Amino acid sequence: MKNLITIGLPSKGRLKEDSIDYLIKNNLKPTSIGGERNYFAEVKNFPNIKIIYLHAKEIIQRLGDSTLDIGISGLDLLNESPTNLKKKIEVKKKLDFGSANVVVAVPDSWIDVQTIADLEEVSFDFRDKKNSRLRVATKYPNLTNNFLFSKGVTQYKLVPSLGATETYPFIGSSEIITDITSTGATLKANNLRILKDGYILRSCACVLFSKKSSKTLKKSQVMKLI
Repeated sequence: MKNLITIGLPSKGRLKEDSIDYLIKNNLKPTSIGGERNYFAEVKNFPNIKIIYLHAKEIIQRLGDSTLDIGISGLDLLNESPTNLKKKIEVKKKLDFGSANVVVAVPDSWIDVQTIADLEEVSFDFRDKKNSRLRVATKYPNLTNNFLFSKGVTQYKLVPSLGATETYPFIGSSEIITDITSTGATLKANNLRILKDGYILRSCACVLFSKKSSKTLKKSQVMKLI
């Protein structure tokens, strides 16, 4: 279809519900094609719009390769992406849902470690006394590296997290973690504490668009609504 505009929405959870509500408030109500389990939707009175439900991380990828024109996804996922991908995507609007923080957290038992400067000291102790590097479990390697380096912490190594990152310090897989949290309750329940200056990124859901599609989008009525 000529001037087809593809919009990627998160495929599950609260982020999906809030994204749909946001479109409805802006007169772009999605109607699923073939039932609720289908990954495609249409928008009444806008035959040139196709909505695709995708994993929030895949929305970033698809905006980067221009197979999506517009998407709603998390600022954390955009900022974690490689630089060459980020350059192809523009943040049009930050939204009032999906709020969460990417943070550095340590076990409660580390009473002498309250700040990143304290963490730097501990990392040198690990290197000098244990001949090993402080291990940081994370799903956010790029954000974590950039943040720790910017704070002067260099004596550490990242441990990729595949599941419940909060468990890693207590099963011997890492000493500390970086993770995303909305309330901090899960960290607290797992005997972890956010460092006072350990806020890496304050994230939220955003309307994003592909820079490659921007000329077409600027001429469309959809951009005025979204």
